[in-house]
Amino acid sequence: MPLKILFRNSCNIMKQAFLNLLFSLIAFSIAYSIALLTGLQVIQQAVLIAFVIQWFMFIPAFIFQTEKFYDLTGSVTYISVVSYISIQSYSTTNVNLGSILLASFIILWAIRLGSFLFTRIHKSGEDKRFKSIKPSPTRFFMTWTLQGMWVSLCSMCALTAIASKDGVIQNGIFYFGMFVFISGFIIEIIADWQKSTFRNNPENKDQFICHGLWYYSRHPNYFGEIILWLGIAIMSFSSLSSWQYITLISPLFTYMLLVYISGVRILEISGMEKWGHLDSYQAYVRTTSSLFPYFKLAKKK
Repeated sequence: MPLKILFRNSCNIMKQAFLNLLFSLIAFSIAYSIALLTGLQVIQQAVLIAFVIQWFMFIPAFIFQTEKFYDLTGSVTYISVVSYISIQSYSTTNVNLGSILLASFIILWAIRLGSFLFTRIHKSGEDKRFKSIKPSPTRFFMTWTLQGMWVSLCSMCALTAIASKDGVIQNGIFYFGMFVFISGFIIEIIADWQKSTFRNNPENKDQFICHGLWYYSRHPNYFGEIILWLGIAIMSFSSLSSWQYITLISPLFTYMLLVYISGVRILEISGMEKWGHLDSYQAYVRTTSSLFPYFKLAKKK
């Protein structure tokens, strides 16, 4: 290989490594800056805990070139920061039913999703999203850092509400948020169950699912995810004040993450590669919402 080409390739690798580390720094800075705006030191500590867990787990993940405990680590991190904030709050204030419910909902969601994703990746053997990421230490590190940002931004409104002086305020808004959360949680569970059942049937090999909730949305599980975090934000709303309202970006961040960065965007590309040549799939894409469900007339037999 000519020296000029070798030098150019080395420069490109170094440039990409620098950008990966820069994006990691930006992700941490955004999450920690919002934590600072809450005015609560315990929230800043929780954000640091979230990132430190990711950076610590990145080490064995890179050494053994595995992503099998990536999603599980995310769930454990949610449980860790919520538990930390709850313990800190209970040591300074009286037991608050609203705080207990809000914390329990997040922990329940984290256990359900973490166990589901952990089981799925062990069945499939790998997460294809990481195939080209794992060999690069800086890119893989950035991925773990982004998970720390995800945990921090999604949970921060709830953490702030729990850590507030009087804990989580229970009122009509709180109970409406509870209804929204439960609705989104149920939608996500049903959608995941329907797709898992579909995939476990050998007759459906290399086919796409288009029944159940998947008849009304091409990604109903992600719709449920966005809705449940909207519910968490609504439950937290009445307990926030001043700059703390910025933590309500949780559902918006979840939407941006699932639609434009991970989730929907990647799966849409993968779906077109697998089934784009099929008229049935093209018709499904053309008549079915990408995310937000809408009712369609039943097919005539």
